[in-house]
Amino acid sequence: MTHIYFNPWLERYKQPFGAVQEGTTVKIWLSVPEQQNTKVFLIVRKEGSSVGQKIFPMEPASEDRFHFQTTMDQGWGLYFYYFKVIHESEGYETIQYYGFKGHGGEGRIYGSEREVVPYQLTCYQKPEVAPKWYRNAVFYQIFPDRFANGNPDRKINQPKKNSFIYATEEDEPFYIKNQKNEIARWDFFGGNFKGIQEKIPYLQELGITALYLNPIFEATSNHRYDTNDYFKVDSVLGTEEDFRSLIAALHTAGIAVVLDGVFSHVGKDSRYFNISGLYGDDTGAARDPKSRYFDWFTFNHYPDDYKSWWGVSDLPEVRKDNPSYQEFIYGDLDSVLSKWTSMGVDGWRLDVADELTDDFIAGIRKNLLAYQEKILIGEVWEDASNKIAYDTRRKYVFGDHLQGVMNYPLRQQILDLLNQSRSLQDICEEMIRYQENYPADFYYNQLNNIGTHDTERILTMLDGSVEAMDQAWGLMFMMPGIPCVYYGDEAGLTGGKDPDNRKFFPWNSIDPRLFKNCQKWIERRKKYDVLKQGQFFPFYSQTQQIFGIIRYTEQAYVIYALNLSDEEQSLNVGELSSPRAYQGDYEVLDRILEGEVLAPNGSLFVYEGN
Repeated sequence: MTHIYFNPWLERYKQPFGAVQEGTTVKIWLSVPEQQNTKVFLIVRKEGSSVGQKIFPMEPASEDRFHFQTTMDQGWGLYFYYFKVIHESEGYETIQYYGFKGHGGEGRIYGSEREVVPYQLTCYQKPEVAPKWYRNAVFYQIFPDRFANGNPDRKINQPKKNSFIYATEEDEPFYIKNQKNEIARWDFFGGNFKGIQEKIPYLQELGITALYLNPIFEATSNHRYDTNDYFKVDSVLGTEEDFRSLIAALHTAGIAVVLDGVFSHVGKDSRYFNISGLYGDDTGAARDPKSRYFDWFTFNHYPDDYKSWWGVSDLPEVRKDNPSYQEFIYGDLDSVLSKWTSMGVDGWRLDVADELTDDFIAGIRKNLLAYQEKILIGEVWEDASNKIAYDTRRKYVFGDHLQGVMNYPLRQQILDLLNQSRSLQDICEEMIRYQENYPADFYYNQLNNIGTHDTERILTMLDGSVEAMDQAWGLMFMMPGIPCVYYGDEAGLTGGKDPDNRKFFPWNSIDPRLFKNCQKWIERRKKYDVLKQGQFFPFYSQTQQIFGIIRYTEQAYVIYALNLSDEEQSLNVGELSSPRAYQGDYEVLDRILEGEVLAPNGSLFVYEGN
């Protein structure tokens, strides 16, 4: 059988690498050693096109290759492609197909066209150029109830009815549930706006330049994803004046603020639904069928059976296609976005972006275009370029929707690396697949994290190892994107799933080793521009159990390498592999790593530049 080869991660087979903008010329080569009596076709299907698949003949090129090039002038979207090779010999015809093998760049031969898995090519409408402050930022995520109480007497503002308050800030979070396993009493520690403002010097010492705040609006729960009133801050956190003061103080300190936008659902006790009568006996959709909010919701049986987010009765789902709701959230005048963004908020993180329609996200984006230097990122846990939600391929990456997403896959890649639960090659290839599928600006706009309020504490996942935590931060800060530290990770907080991952910040017992290591990586990112702007490729040696990342510009290089084995390892470039490194990259590696030795379970950080 003829040996066929294609790899879109190598310049020899596809130019340019990765996603392309409309109007870009794309060049593709396929290796087929025997050109005599051989015909090669490129088969392409643009998703959503009425034309169906197109078949393009490829022309013989130099050496063993066939070539095809085209200008991407058929519109933005996802293109899927594979190859058909027809070889004639002694009157017989052999047909082979070549497509994606499910991971990596190198594909595989298929005997049947029905079986072929095509390659993906992302074609975007326009680049997502983010504000400079965002691209240079180091974020810190705060769960407001659990960070700091700024009241002099440490009392809690406006305790909620039918809730309980912890005796000390060192108490372990705990849920009180009823027989239906529903939370019957919400718990509060009493963190507030004044507490965050009081701790600005701490944030500055750590090196933080931006905050991502979990929801701050009036709600019943401590997490506040069950919004009761979008136009009011939660009284436990303080007053609107306290919030204005906080924004002003943060901006004075050079720290931006991004809010959590929870627009897919509201709280069952909200003024919009109001099933319990918290906002009066005759207001809200669940108490008045003539309510202005009634059409926002879907009732199966009025008023007690209604569509809710993932079946959680606390969270009635809102109809995002409702014009009244759209105007309420992102209209030009008197909308939720207009109020808080005009107050000085620097951007929004959209909760469960999958649950919002593309038109709804586009409406939010359009609203933010009226302001300068704002950012819009989304909560998407998978590959945002080809995400399907509710049987619809999403438009996140193509322009005028999201500017970036939270990079949840990176956390798992780092954990798999440090816990050695997956092959280094597999992790390396997965990293590059995201780099290939995302437009370059979108890729560099990702908000990188190794822990959030939705995941187990990273220190717990690394068995309490200070060294492993340092390496986890190293990998996160080395990656393209914007690093985000989850509050307390730098102080030593531990915990499994919610609520254990939402403990109060340990102000009296901050682990100095963890703090200094986190601070070290923040300082490196600020000092070395290559960590913010540089090109990226990962490398590894499966036999030596070495994994590394190189970031480079024309002026500078940074290399970070980990020895995951229990033995001392010499860094021999001949032993290292990368799924998409070019010869020049290996030469750089060889020059910088010459003579370097890595201690067992140790790491190496090397900078070279002006």
